[in-house]
Amino acid sequence: MDEAKDSSNKREAMVQRQIADRGIDDPLILAAFRTVPREHFLPENLSEFAYDDGPLPIGEGQTISQPFIVACMIDAAEIGYQDRVLEVGAGSGYAAAIISRIADEVIGIERHEVLAREASSRVKALDYENCNIIAGDGTKGLPEKAPFDAILVAARTDEVPKALCDQLALGGRLIVPFGGEDMQQLRCIERVAEDRWESRDITPVRFVPLLRGVIPADGAQTASDHRPARDLSTLALIGQSCTPLPELTSQDFAASFDRYANKRIVMLGESSHGTHEFYAARAAITQRLVERHGFDIVAVEADWPDAAVYNRYIRGEKAGAEPANPFQRFPTWMWRNAVMPGFLNGLKRINSDRPEGKKVGFYGLDIYNMSGSIEAVLAYLDAHDPQAAQVARERYGCLTPWQSDPATYGRAALTKGFAECEDAVVAQCRELLEQGINGESESFSAAMNARLVASAERYYRIMYHGGRESWNLRDSHMADTLEHLLDNGGPQSKAVVWAHNSHIGDARATDMGAVRGEHNIGQLARERWGDDDVALIGFGTHTGTVSAASDWDGEREVKRINPSRRDSYERLCHDSGVERFLLDLSADPAVTDRLSDPRLERFIGVIYRPETERWSHYSDAVLPRQFDAWCWFDETTALEPLAKHEPGAGAAETFPFGL
Repeated sequence: MDEAKDSSNKREAMVQRQIADRGIDDPLILAAFRTVPREHFLPENLSEFAYDDGPLPIGEGQTISQPFIVACMIDAAEIGYQDRVLEVGAGSGYAAAIISRIADEVIGIERHEVLAREASSRVKALDYENCNIIAGDGTKGLPEKAPFDAILVAARTDEVPKALCDQLALGGRLIVPFGGEDMQQLRCIERVAEDRWESRDITPVRFVPLLRGVIPADGAQTASDHRPARDLSTLALIGQSCTPLPELTSQDFAASFDRYANKRIVMLGESSHGTHEFYAARAAITQRLVERHGFDIVAVEADWPDAAVYNRYIRGEKAGAEPANPFQRFPTWMWRNAVMPGFLNGLKRINSDRPEGKKVGFYGLDIYNMSGSIEAVLAYLDAHDPQAAQVARERYGCLTPWQSDPATYGRAALTKGFAECEDAVVAQCRELLEQGINGESESFSAAMNARLVASAERYYRIMYHGGRESWNLRDSHMADTLEHLLDNGGPQSKAVVWAHNSHIGDARATDMGAVRGEHNIGQLARERWGDDDVALIGFGTHTGTVSAASDWDGEREVKRINPSRRDSYERLCHDSGVERFLLDLSADPAVTDRLSDPRLERFIGVIYRPETERWSHYSDAVLPRQFDAWCWFDETTALEPLAKHEPGAGAAETFPFGL
């Protein structure tokens, strides 16, 4: 079946199931929806979802409305073939195009110049000569073209602009979503006399907010609202208080994060483990903090022995006892991805101009690669103390059968004969710590690997029983490792930490701490070093694509992220209309106060299950207590593995040394 035929069939199915079967029976409306190709009004990467039953992102923080809602609005307006229609909030131009197949003339007005220009090009390409889309402030209407037989507003408001009511012709209808942030009523306001209007409610809906002003192509808003903060809506307050960010490719992207350069620890989060923008942003911010502000530790949510391979690479050191091909375990895309080569080479370039004591290092904080750490410890001892290596092999003997599947160790450890393993492993750790802490690089790394083995043994032992203890042990290990790195680096040492929002956002401000009794590295850092020395920066998104699996050890998939829930912090950010921003949550008390009511926040790890998203990926949080700042990307893209198929061959196996 060719592409045009396939689209036609999908469009017909949409008209029948989403519109006609729900009670819209006007033949003019149904014919218009059959005629206009919805995929033509979407970004190319979303065309396959064109006939889904829901809204979709179109850029600039805006969406194309659900087809049924567009049909409801047109039906309520009772648009006829002789009518002149104004649409406020034209967005992609889709609704205006539908209306143009029914009415005599339609003018769409859109506050984002970029969207208005794109929408105008689309309708012209389809030769819809009676449809015109312009950039402007829709709250003012278009008085020079009034009166209109119908005005449709594709954004919510709790105060209908009088200008729009006044621009209705006698008998004309204004269709507008009316109400607060969470839910609105689609309202029909009819002009029944020169100075009298009547209204009725049609159906519950949810829309983005109707905002004043025009946003030119450069992102600056030409009209501002200077009312006191207490009178502003939450959305307007976010829009006014945030710092809009340039494109990620801009040299100035990371400049806004200089405000945290006086901290000793800057933690950079992510709301998924598979989003390109989060990795690229953290790379840019980190390189700036390293190059300009003296940060010399990059500590990430990764295993020590694997990260040590990258550390040796950026420091120009010879290969050590660590695995030759790092990060082969699931999920490989977390640290073998298309962002890392440029980032690592940037750090290598910086180090090439620095003396040994001033070089930046790349370190793993996590706990999982017990096998790699055992091998690294034994290799170090083989080279430096063969007799101690023999003792270590005996001590680690109880772990050897479980190295390929350590998660089964907890069950085995319940049986007689494994009770002494913990004492032996801890003893080995203690001895190497005494030798390695504040020592030269190789012995320090061996000590850190021994710590990982000891922590991992305990982690897998208690993980079998479930509960909060395994989570708390893991994050305590990460915090302890960070402390050892800072102590080893000396009092002037400063660290950038990369980890998931669930690790770096203060657990006390989420269900993790308040309900489940879990702590995390962000909370522990605040408690150990104090708020003045720690900055916790969370990252979020509204929609887009993500690299994730459906099950642990499953194949990497590129999955579409559901648009954020209406009762989430993410939706507030999306509805603010700012595409990319940094929001300092401690700078403005009005922002802190307004955002301090608990809301849902989305957490996507290496597993993403959109079908159960509310229960598997959302949790209650208080954002201003959880983070010091929030970095927002409205629409994001999937993180690409270094090789298209992971685990792979060729270039991926030599990463990063084959670059």
